[in-house]
Amino acid sequence: MTIESNLRSGYIAIVGRPNVGKSTLLNALVGEKVSIVSSKPHTTRHRILGVQSGSSYQAVFMDTPGLQNVTKGYQKRAIHRVMAKTINQVIEDADVILLVIDANKLTQDDLNLGGLLKERSEEVVLALNKIDTVGPRTALLPVLDKVSQQLPFSAFVPISALKVINLDSLMSEIVVRLPFGPALFPKDILTDKGDSFRIAEIIREKLLSVVHKEVPYGLTVEVEYVGRNEENQWLIHAVIWVERPSHKAIVIGKHGRLLKKAGQSARQELIKFLNDRVHLELWVKVREHWSDNERELKKLGFDLS
Repeated sequence: MTIESNLRSGYIAIVGRPNVGKSTLLNALVGEKVSIVSSKPHTTRHRILGVQSGSSYQAVFMDTPGLQNVTKGYQKRAIHRVMAKTINQVIEDADVILLVIDANKLTQDDLNLGGLLKERSEEVVLALNKIDTVGPRTALLPVLDKVSQQLPFSAFVPISALKVINLDSLMSEIVVRLPFGPALFPKDILTDKGDSFRIAEIIREKLLSVVHKEVPYGLTVEVEYVGRNEENQWLIHAVIWVERPSHKAIVIGKHGRLLKKAGQSARQELIKFLNDRVHLELWVKVREHWSDNERELKKLGFDLS
């Protein structure tokens, strides 16, 4: 074999129900924050690529929206249908499927994934996440026994994405299942997402930390301008779209406090991301029913193909 043909490369779908730590795991594996993290379900709405390049492999991870009631046909709104389609396409495109389960809580949504993945068992690696919160390893045995009976997988690795425990072992199980082939991306590339997308996601992450109830699900961020101002700072204009006037009032908060808090937090992270001073301007506007309108979703950057 030539040096190039000794390389293993391929796509890995990171799948699991909401809040099992998929995005935290992606960021830990890539070594940089490429996917935002929140306790809100369906924080991840798009396919997010994260690339890890080693001397003998290139692993391209695909973060996905949380699988919740997908096998029951849960596609209530257009945005849910788009996310469900994204999940199915990512699984179909993947060379390896990384199934993430929360070690603290095994639910029916976890077990429902068996039907979705049963034809791909040899390609499934099961990551039992959050083991740092469980206690003695013997506490994992009942969970492992149940998933062994009901979920298809060819390898099992207990991990903690947050504490970076056993990730080397996880990578070993993934890499050995990748096909031989050339690199899919240049070695210095960590994600396929551009700056505007990542800026919008950082702002949305900070908003999710301050707004609650139904508001997060009807909220999205659109970056309208990124450039330099007269003081040579990064100047960012972004619109926060909500679906109802009442949601606009909630996002802004009393005397503008919530918007100010989220904006300040976003600005601090954007300074780190762009490695320079940042002037951030935010507007909150109403775009009714955007999440149930495919035309609006396409305008806002959702992949409807």
